[in-house]
Amino acid sequence: MNKNFLALGLAAALLAPQVAGAEGFAINEWSAEGVAMGGARMFAEDDAANVAYNPASITKVKGEVMKSSYTYLSPHGSYKLYDYKLYDSNNDEIKGEPTHNKVHAGWAVGTYYVRQINDKEWFGIGAFPRFAMVSEFERESMASSNAFFSKLNGVSVTPTYAHKFDKKWSAAVGAEINYVGLELQKNLVIPTAGVNGTTQIEGESYALGWNAAANYAFDDKNEIGVVYRSRITHSLEADFKMYPVIGDKITADAYGVVTLPDSWDIGYNHKFDKKTRLELKATRTNWSTYDALNISLSNPSVPGVLPSNVDSDKNWENGWRYAIGLEHNLSDKYTVMAGFAFDESSIPHDGGDFMVPTGLRRTYSIGARYNDKKQTVAVALGWMDVGTLDFAGHPEKGDAYSSAHAYDSFTKIASISYQRKF
Repeated sequence: MNKNFLALGLAAALLAPQVAGAEGFAINEWSAEGVAMGGARMFAEDDAANVAYNPASITKVKGEVMKSSYTYLSPHGSYKLYDYKLYDSNNDEIKGEPTHNKVHAGWAVGTYYVRQINDKEWFGIGAFPRFAMVSEFERESMASSNAFFSKLNGVSVTPTYAHKFDKKWSAAVGAEINYVGLELQKNLVIPTAGVNGTTQIEGESYALGWNAAANYAFDDKNEIGVVYRSRITHSLEADFKMYPVIGDKITADAYGVVTLPDSWDIGYNHKFDKKTRLELKATRTNWSTYDALNISLSNPSVPGVLPSNVDSDKNWENGWRYAIGLEHNLSDKYTVMAGFAFDESSIPHDGGDFMVPTGLRRTYSIGARYNDKKQTVAVALGWMDVGTLDFAGHPEKGDAYSSAHAYDSFTKIASISYQRKF
């Protein structure tokens, strides 16, 4: 067991997942099986990734298991801007044309360990991303006045204790150590100071949260479960740098507070027989906590140039995600899976930006798994159809357009997982 904890500790310490864009920067791709079933995987048997999907279900793990998962996400999309005006260094207007994002693919990496202590108690721990995103555009693109590079690296480490009370009830409670690393780049014009150039903000933060879960089995075929994950408030200290078109670099200290939302998962599991089961899942995420992205600047290296605050109202709305997943055992060793998920858009017209320019999402996925007595290997493919999104620009805050339209957006998904029993 000590070797397993050492391996998990190293994985958690080195883990810095760079994850492709998601609606509201929430990540649901925590294992290949989870991808294959559209994220509806709250009641899996003998799966260490239950630490992420439903901590109460780690009571379904027999013995001691460890699992690693790697999910590749590749986002694509096109955008148009309206009433667009941007000027080059000679003060000549640059004519805006429809553009698209640079393909900046990323990985969502998860590592999980579960150990059955006795017939009633289990311990589990996971390291996986709950919030992360990356988006990139050409530095001279029409979007660059709002954002041409945005990255949020995130990982949650979740030590969990679960208890099985009887054949019907099980519950779990756990802590969450959440890390975020933020990088934002944009082209900024400060008319009052007669300065324009590229800006960069980089910072990181650790914060604590918690989660709780419970399962209830009506009988051998029907089960329900609920998972709650708390809000997590980050106080982010960062470095601000500006590279003016003319003049020397300007630096400052940056500070901001961001609250990552709390969420509820509600799931239902039905076993048709020993080979086939169906899962339904609904997730409520309280994105209203993301009401603004306000950054204060202090201690500038060149006084009188930078504003004291860089504020951006977001006012996102609470939203739902619905998923359905099907799992069928072809034999004792081979299993096939399929899933579908629908995400509402939480981004209002006045709160949209080029950090996360996505609308509603429909995700279609399939997968397969091989297992024997000691190990399991699973693979999955997914296609995320991202709907259009129209959002306002804010020229008074530096945007070089009055409105934007995102369209033809999609994300390719591929995932592989490996689990080992000890």
